Amino acid sequence: MMGLIWGRWGRELVGVQIIVAQVLISAGGIVTSAIGLNALSDHGTCTVVFALVSAILITLFSSIRTFARLGWLTWFGFITFVLGVFIFVVAVTQVDRPAAAPKTGDFDLGWAPIAYPSFVVGMINATNIFISTCGSSMFLPVISEMKRPHDYRKACLVAGFIVGAMYLSFSLVIYRWCGTWISTPAFGSAGPLIKKVAYGVSLPGLILGVGIYQHVAAKYAFVRILRDSEHLQANTFTHWGTWLGINLALGTAAFIVAEAVPILNYLLGLAGSLCFAPFSLVFPALLWMYDFKSYKTGTLGQKIKYALHILIMILGFYMIVAGTYSVGVLIKEAFDTGAIAKVFDCADNSGFVQ
Repeated sequence: MMGLIWGRWGRELVGVQIIVAQVLISAGGIVTSAIGLNALSDHGTCTVVFALVSAILITLFSSIRTFARLGWLTWFGFITFVLGVFIFVVAVTQVDRPAAAPKTGDFDLGWAPIAYPSFVVGMINATNIFISTCGSSMFLPVISEMKRPHDYRKACLVAGFIVGAMYLSFSLVIYRWCGTWISTPAFGSAGPLIKKVAYGVSLPGLILGVGIYQHVAAKYAFVRILRDSEHLQANTFTHWGTWLGINLALGTAAFIVAEAVPILNYLLGLAGSLCFAPFSLVFPALLWMYDFKSYKTGTLGQKIKYALHILIMILGFYMIVAGTYSVGVLIKEAFDTGAIAKVFDCADNSGFVQ
């Protein structure tokens, strides 16, 4: 759609952003899955091995060709992931203190109606907000495989409501009981036993969910490469070789990124600022202005609406620049302070397993 506004280079830019976004999300999923496997096994082997196993499983799932064949697996993944999160949310209300809090004595949960973080910390948390709603930018490819495309809008609204309600309710409960002592990922906040239970239940959902993101990127690249070719629909060697090769390339790229920046928040912040801020703010505003270009010279109310969309677009560009800068600063600090000791590190990344 951006090709209507920016021409061919705009279409290619958005295509690259889609692929980069999914690689970063997949990398975050690999990091989280490796953390879960470390937690379940009490760091049974090198973390790189767990990350490689996660990348292989995610890539195998993403290689299933159509959403129709993914259907029952995605339902299974959704149920297991939500169940794992629900177990954690209930459990965190039953512990005396979060696992990251001081073991003895009084401690402050750090509640604040208005916080005053540094610019860098504030920006990375702001960009992470886009990750919470980024799924909507991946809805569009689904309509091409729907049996009843006219139900697309209804499905989007229902999915958005359910996801939004879960995000709000779960996060409020977790913040109430953990405050600033929340672990990353959060499952570590309820202690070692609950962490293992939560990861054990939700790990299939995590791997399957991340596989969907990689599948969308692979499907986009696959169609672009074989468009107007007989191999797009036929079960030829070229068809299968291209499809499996793309999935392998994306899985490999995600694995390398996960090992280069093995901190979940930074990967999510990078995806949020580089990709999902444009998808959430810039592109929707530009497309709206394209559809309603007559509002520039319309009534006062129409001019105000047009001006507001310009402000949304400017805010989006600001989030891209400021968010990317902030993530870069934090990644540099992580290497300088040893939080990221080295790439392809075997050290345990699960925390709080004692």
